[in-house]
Order: sequence, then structure tokens, then C-alpha cells
Amino acid sequence: MSSTPTFPTDRLRVEAWDDPLVDRLGHDPRSTYAEHFWLGILGPSSCWLLRRLADGLDADPTGFDLDLHDVAASIGLRLNGGRHAPFLRTLGRLCQFRMARQAGPSTLEVRRHLPPLTLSQADRLPAELRDRHRAFMESSRCDHEAEVVRRARHLALTLVSLGEGLDATERQLREWRFEPALCLDAAGWAWSSHRHPSSRPAIKPVTRSPEGAASEILPALDGAA
Repeated sequence: MSSTPTFPTDRLRVEAWDDPLVDRLGHDPRSTYAEHFWLGILGPSSCWLLRRLADGLDADPTGFDLDLHDVAASIGLRLNGGRHAPFLRTLGRLCQFRMARQAGPSTLEVRRHLPPLTLSQADRLPAELRDRHRAFMESSRCDHEAEVVRRARHLALTLVSLGEGLDATERQLREWRFEPALCLDAAGWAWSSHRHPSSRPAIKPVTRSPEGAASEILPALDGAA
């Protein structure tokens, strides 16, 4: 953990902490994932503060000025006591757990998404929450795998419809870094579906919760959704 930073005691400039991986795989601070699984680790004051900061960044994505007295009062914390004020300790806790970082004497960068718990953090959850977290992560993994298959088949069908042959479709899917076995399956499925369209099942997106893992970012093709 990093040492506690030193903050001003009146105002802070708040900006987004851009982290493409966490932004893609993480969870909104106002999500049920954050409430159920991060709450006992970060503490209620830190979670409430993250929610306030997320609201502020939604309203002004380029950043905003934060009145520390006002926001401290809004979550029931005091700002008196100098550098050891309860609210400043909460800011330090966000930095300790790398939910935020000091980017200048009076600038705080804040994550817009919270990362999934590490294995050691999940192991420290109460037994019931630990089981729920394991089930949630397994469900998210299965949803993600199903979505990858759906996208591979959709792209393969588009390639075949544009005139690509079976081998060329498989090679292109490999170029897009799908797993080799999935490339073979998707290309074969697309070729068969193109030749016998009446027997082709509809390709439907996987329904998932807002906390579910994001799908892979793949190139768009003419005719591909």
C-alpha cells in the first residue's frame, strides 16, 4: 500500500483516473457489486464518497471542483481536526486501496469503475458473501464466454456473406485473436448457415446484469451490428 498523501483542507480538483482495463472489467461504485463486496473492505464512508465522486464525474466528465466541507457533511463526516480529520482519512483510504490517487497538490484522480476483488480480498469476506462472490464471478465468466462465441459467429457469418471462403474466414478470425478452436467452429457454423439459411438459429446477445464483464472490442464490418 502507498503512503497516505497530503490533501488541502478546503477544495480539491477531481478528475477521472483513466485505466482501460479496469474501466472495461470493473464495476460502477453505485452497483450492487460495490455495495455487496467492496463495502466491508473499503468501509461505508469510502463507498459513499466514491458514489458522490462518480455522480460528479457523470455530470462533468472533464472534472470538477469539490468543496471538501460540503461533501464531508453530505456523508456524515467531520473535516475538523486538521490533517487527521475523519474525512481526510477517508480520502487517504481511497488512495491506500488505489481507488484514487493524488495527481498534484490539489488534484485527485478517481476511478470510475472499481476492480473485481482479488483472491485474497475475496477470501476475507464472510462465508455467505464469499460464496455469493464466487457464484457471481462464475456467472460473469460463463456470460462472457457465451458472448465471445456469439460475436465470433456473427463476424464469421458476415465474412461468409461478403464472399469469404471457409479457410479465409477462419484465418481472419484468428487475426482478430479468437481462440483457434472457436475460429474453426465459428467458420464452419457460418459456412453451413450461409448454405442453409432456413436452418440457421438466430444469434441473440447474452443478457447480463450491469455488473457483468464487458465484451471484447472487435472491429466493425459492413453489415455487422
